[in-house]
Amino acid sequence: MNHDIVEKNIGLMVVGIIVVISLGGLAEIVPLYFQDVAQEPIEGLMPLSALELEGRDIYIREGCVGCHSQMVRPLRAETERYGHYSVAGESVYDHPFLWGSKRTGPDIARVGGRYSDDWHRQHLIDPRSLVPESNMPGFPWLLEATLDGEDTSDKLRALRRVGVPYSDDDIAGAAQAVAGKSEMDALIAYLQQLGVHMKARR
Repeated sequence: MNHDIVEKNIGLMVVGIIVVISLGGLAEIVPLYFQDVAQEPIEGLMPLSALELEGRDIYIREGCVGCHSQMVRPLRAETERYGHYSVAGESVYDHPFLWGSKRTGPDIARVGGRYSDDWHRQHLIDPRSLVPESNMPGFPWLLEATLDGEDTSDKLRALRRVGVPYSDDDIAGAAQAVAGKSEMDALIAYLQQLGVHMKARR
């Protein structure tokens, strides 16, 4: 009979749903704030360089995150294919994190150092020239687009406000570090650092 009261009163049902979701969210999220493993960076983790950060923004802009996850699950099939499973401490400087769940293409959380810069360049220009079965589009225009670094210092400054440990020197030299580089260079720099800190720990 009590169910009838809730099910026939939409306002009461909405309030009940909000309360249940809130309590569940608190039970899942709040403990993470008190666990060092979720808050502390893994040993050796460094913030992205200015060029890598610009590459990450290009990765997001071009929609790469829509097809590639960056989170290796702790399952044998995944760890044998991709490497060590992902841990929270390797993502503490990511804003936003790019874990994802869609895998039209393979997970790239451990792609850093697996291929040469030349391989990545050719793959980004014409994926099927290296992986015939790929349905990934090419991104040849990244070779022609040049970074000016105009906003790079501001990006580092904003990230420092949310806890990424960029120094004053990092911020001051950011524009010069990326000026004149191609967007292709930046994206490859970003890809080449993915997972290298975890590999170094093994």
